[in-house]
Amino acid sequence: MANYKEQFRKAEQMQQRFEQRVEEDCRKSGHGRPRSRREFLNRGLITGVGTVFLPSVATLLARAAHAECVIDATPGLGAGKIPFLAFDQGGGANIAGSNVMVGGMGGQEDFLTPGGYAKLGLPQAIIPQNVGVDRSFGLAMHPNSALLRGMLDKTSAATRANVNGTVVPARSENDTGNNPHNPVYGVARAGASGEFAATVGTRNSDSGGRSRAPDSMIVPEFRPTRVRNASDALGLAGGVDDGFPDNRVAAASSVITALKLGQITEGQATKELVQCGYDKTTAIFSTLVAAEDLDPGADADLQAIFPGGQLTSGDFQKAAAAMKVVVNGYAGAGTIEYGGRDYHQDPRPETDGKDFIVGQAIGASLEYAARRGQPLMVYGFSDGAVAADTGREEDDGNGTTKFRWRSDNSQTAASFILVYSPAGPPGLRDGAASQQLGHFRPDGNVETSATPFANSVTTLAEMVVLNYLALHGEEARFGMVLNNPGLGTGAAVEPYIAFQSIV
Repeated sequence: MANYKEQFRKAEQMQQRFEQRVEEDCRKSGHGRPRSRREFLNRGLITGVGTVFLPSVATLLARAAHAECVIDATPGLGAGKIPFLAFDQGGGANIAGSNVMVGGMGGQEDFLTPGGYAKLGLPQAIIPQNVGVDRSFGLAMHPNSALLRGMLDKTSAATRANVNGTVVPARSENDTGNNPHNPVYGVARAGASGEFAATVGTRNSDSGGRSRAPDSMIVPEFRPTRVRNASDALGLAGGVDDGFPDNRVAAASSVITALKLGQITEGQATKELVQCGYDKTTAIFSTLVAAEDLDPGADADLQAIFPGGQLTSGDFQKAAAAMKVVVNGYAGAGTIEYGGRDYHQDPRPETDGKDFIVGQAIGASLEYAARRGQPLMVYGFSDGAVAADTGREEDDGNGTTKFRWRSDNSQTAASFILVYSPAGPPGLRDGAASQQLGHFRPDGNVETSATPFANSVTTLAEMVVLNYLALHGEEARFGMVLNNPGLGTGAAVEPYIAFQSIV
């Protein structure tokens, strides 16, 4: 009994010190009490997954004597929101025309003039009027797109059948990290979170990528944790030492074990409460994350998606680590950055080769979500864009003649969203009309008056958050989530929602 009393005294002291730290943190920061493991981690109140705080006996005794003991047999990681990945192509990559199809006011297949598509890299022989479009992923793409080719390389037909998307004509400044493109803070504010972090990114920056996040969205607690390889992914749990996490479980549960074994005599009601507390604690411990659960290299699905040593290549190891963490609920949203996309004057085989790699990474994330039975929202963007040298044709490295990219051009920019759902292809609010939000002019430039975000990158990021909420059927929360967004609220934003709810 003396040993039990000493254990109990120490446990009570630990809890009192912890409560004091929480109150002090709240007083200094001006924030409310943290409620999730992620919030405790972000505010430095705990150090990792193995740190456990035990309930006090007073708390146990305060519960109803014969309360029903209900244990969740299938607890899930994350916050129950759709995983989100942003692909940030730094430097001004091509998206419109040569990769994702863009058209006029009538949508993706309201084709531009041959001169307009020439500006977007397509000679007369391969303009969509002559070769059609590819809808393998629902969204219309050019059949000779290197981005499409990469996506096809990493996905099964079954995965592709459950994807849909939209393209967003919208200009942004060329080749600069100052564009507030990245919506991950807004997605986190919408509720996306994870077991260890709200957001992650492959670059050590405030956005996790190259482009900035809108100042109006930033919440310091949601700053991305860098995850660019397996070591970073493992580090989310606060370190992996001997016995992770088993020896910590044993130590943390010793007091509750003593209580369970009858070392108190407060009566049967108390024993039942203690037993329930012990059983719940055991259930929680059994769901803790093991080291191999965070390691992309130990994941059979990722090994199959990235065969032949691809998991260790620079282009793919960061993508694999980020998708591992986000799709499995260890983080809510992530940014995967691919730099060096400043395409002007580079040979077309080189620039298409880079598009192919990004396409592989996007396709891999969709395929991984499908294998894990999880939905996924993907957002692709770049800072600015490029225009072609219509007097310089060359092979793209894959047997197709295209125009070489000549110069940066913010007027030819676009972003796109792809959504995967295990339940079937995501529905669109207005059918094919929802697959293009805004439009291009016939000459190959963005029509900047078509939408509020066609000439405002901050509003463009807001539109992505709006559609993330809509996928959950929560678009009515938009104004509260972003606190008076420039895009507007209510009926004003209805035309800019592409997707029906999938959850």
